[in-house]
Amino acid sequence: MSQDALNVLGTPLVPCSYDPLTGYYRDGCCNTDAHDHGSHVVCAKVTAAFLAFSRQRGNDLVTPIPEYRFAGLKPGDRWCLCARRWKEALDAGVAPPVVLASTHIKALEFVTLAELQAHAQG
Repeated sequence: MSQDALNVLGTPLVPCSYDPLTGYYRDGCCNTDAHDHGSHVVCAKVTAAFLAFSRQRGNDLVTPIPEYRFAGLKPGDRWCLCARRWKEALDAGVAPPVVLASTHIKALEFVTLAELQAHAQG
């Protein structure tokens, strides 16, 4: 994990969310490294449609898992999503809005900046 990580805009990566605490490293940022095989690099503001889609795809992000200190997500929460899952959601028409300043530059290995910008939210 790099302390000087860049976002998709080429500027320093900004935290995505501390409540709920997100990120592969649960550091609030969409940081990544070679151990993050899912590439949890897209900072998204999850929607009900996306959460339902993700559950259908086998990743239930709604149900709390207390033993992992995971309270479950609700629409409007910011979360570091796997880049491939965000792309799947995009292709299915249910991609949640993204926060460009908090989306790691590695996301560009999976989606284009134009695709992200089309779904950008402050």
